[in-house]
Amino acid sequence: NLKYGTASILEVESGSNDPFAYMLTVVVLTIMGGGIAAKDVGYMLFAQISYGLVIGIVISYFALWVLKNFRFATSGFDAIFVLAIALSSYAVPSLLGGNGYLSAYIVGIILGNRSIKNKKALVHFFDGVTGLMQMLIFFLLGLLSFPSQLPKVALPALWIALFLTFVARPIAVFLLMKPFRCKWNQQLFISWGGLRGAASIVFAALAKISPVSTSYDVFHITFFIVLFSILIQGSLIPYMAKKLDMIDADEDVLKTFTDYTEDMPVQYIQFTIKKGHPWLGNKIEDILLPPETLLLLLIRGTQNIVPKGGTVVEEGDTLILSAKEWVNTEDVKLSELLLRKGHEWVGKAISEIYLEQDKLIIMILRSDEIIIPKGQVVLREKDILVMNEVQ
Repeated sequence: NLKYGTASILEVESGSNDPFAYMLTVVVLTIMGGGIAAKDVGYMLFAQISYGLVIGIVISYFALWVLKNFRFATSGFDAIFVLAIALSSYAVPSLLGGNGYLSAYIVGIILGNRSIKNKKALVHFFDGVTGLMQMLIFFLLGLLSFPSQLPKVALPALWIALFLTFVARPIAVFLLMKPFRCKWNQQLFISWGGLRGAASIVFAALAKISPVSTSYDVFHITFFIVLFSILIQGSLIPYMAKKLDMIDADEDVLKTFTDYTEDMPVQYIQFTIKKGHPWLGNKIEDILLPPETLLLLLIRGTQNIVPKGGTVVEEGDTLILSAKEWVNTEDVKLSELLLRKGHEWVGKAISEIYLEQDKLIIMILRSDEIIIPKGQVVLREKDILVMNEVQ
């Protein structure tokens, strides 16, 4: 990772640039098309920023409230809900004249910096969505571009790229960061790290398909500048980071601004104390727990109790244990077996059936009930046996 929180600065800049670039593109195209009076430009800018900010904040806190107070009946629905929130955060302000990109960015920032259940899975899900959208964008850009046009705009595009890289951006970066007493090597690296990406070409495509005519081939000029930025600047970023002494080996690259990682993956185990359970009536301090597990919560009716050594376990208590997550799931091969009418195992206890040496019944699905198998459990018709086979 990079020193002085530089990765987070670049990530914030990368995300916040696009909403304002889109806003300026729309405003300029509208003015050039004569679709707005000069006096209305101020209100348009105000509406774009204020509606985008306010609606983004409202939607993000609504999403947090839902995620905190409701449980989804089906696993994976939280990802669908957050995806719907992302789409809504763009659509609602856009319909009202606000900046949808700014609103969506604000929602992502707020949700990304709050503790959300299944956050790690959500981050990986949206990483996949991001990769899919990037492929789609570049496919569409390929349909719009004509490589034969690039040599015609190469010279002016190259001069613009050089000016942006070595003059305009360094001046802007130094003017903005100097008051914060940022180190010179950080300022130089941020100056170099201002890559132009696919969003720039997308906004140039807006100009290309708009009814406003211009004598310049804005789309292919922008396309050339982006290619220059990716090939030259992007390729030299690792070299510049090393030369400017900006690499920090002690930082976790996954823990930048909105990313998420788990240093110690944990899984939770829940079970209810029934009549005859060996732990019934014992104090927590007298119970021998499985190795490397922790009893972290005791639920008694509607009451949540933090278990102490002197806490006595009662019938009907639900205990929550934590244990380290096992991540080598490729070593486990699970299969399901539906017990149909006439199957030889129907009506027999598990201890009475024959299983191959490398197989084990780990769960029984009986209607809406999940049963942990024991030797005396009698199998019934329509039971679904979840079985593990050693590889």
